Amino acid sequence: MAEPLDPMNELRTAIRDLIEWANLERETSPVIECDPALLGELERCLSTRLKSAVAKAPTQTASTEERRSRAAAALAAIAERVARCTRCPLHRTRHRTVPGQGNPAPELMFIGEGPGEEEDRQGLAFVGPAGQLLTRLIHRMGLTREDVFIANIVKCRPTINDAGVRDRPPTDEEMAACIPYLLEQIEVLQPKVIVCLGATALYGLLHLKGISRLRGHWQEFRGIPVMPTYHPSYLLRSGGDQRARYWEVWDDMVQVLQRLGRPVPDVGRRRPSAPGPG
Repeated sequence: MAEPLDPMNELRTAIRDLIEWANLERETSPVIECDPALLGELERCLSTRLKSAVAKAPTQTASTEERRSRAAAALAAIAERVARCTRCPLHRTRHRTVPGQGNPAPELMFIGEGPGEEEDRQGLAFVGPAGQLLTRLIHRMGLTREDVFIANIVKCRPTINDAGVRDRPPTDEEMAACIPYLLEQIEVLQPKVIVCLGATALYGLLHLKGISRLRGHWQEFRGIPVMPTYHPSYLLRSGGDQRARYWEVWDDMVQVLQRLGRPVPDVGRRRPSAPGPG
């Protein structure tokens, strides 16, 4: 297999060929429109720029890696404080805190409601059935979970009567106690777009109500575009990725991809019938 061409090297070769041609033309023609000296200066200029670019490239790469390293360290420090947190009663019944996980320098951040049973057991966000649906959605977008950051409004699992059996939305007091951790994470991550998954995430981050009304309509948080959409748990109750509600969420994710300047995968645009009453 032939080695790939180096465009800059090809350009330098072309300039040297032009210089040679110009010198020959100068010897045989009284009129020459291409000055060999000018071409020589162009080659010297190009060589200088190339050397400068090569010298700067490792520094730029190191700078990017350094920023990622600092962000990862800051996120780890937040997670350690979350693990020791006793700001609200949820710490009494949790098994593990769920600070969130993913890329420390993401373009895209997903924010959900709070941990469920499986998340409470593993200490990871969105790893239960709803998380599996979210993972499929992320893959359909042409991304992986390692490309994004996934977190929740609260970092401990809320359950009815604190019995650890049935999940419930967090209270206003629980959200108020936990939201500073999320705000710190957003400050560190600096995502280009945030997706709020469900009514609780929308209310907890932006103090807005009406997910059905606001779904698919851009909002903003501290200069960051925010896309509200349905929570994967709601999609599961509505029939998963085989029903119309899922494709409404996909339409929202198309807007997200377009805002990020990413290609929109062709997923066939299936349109199942809407779910029935209830």
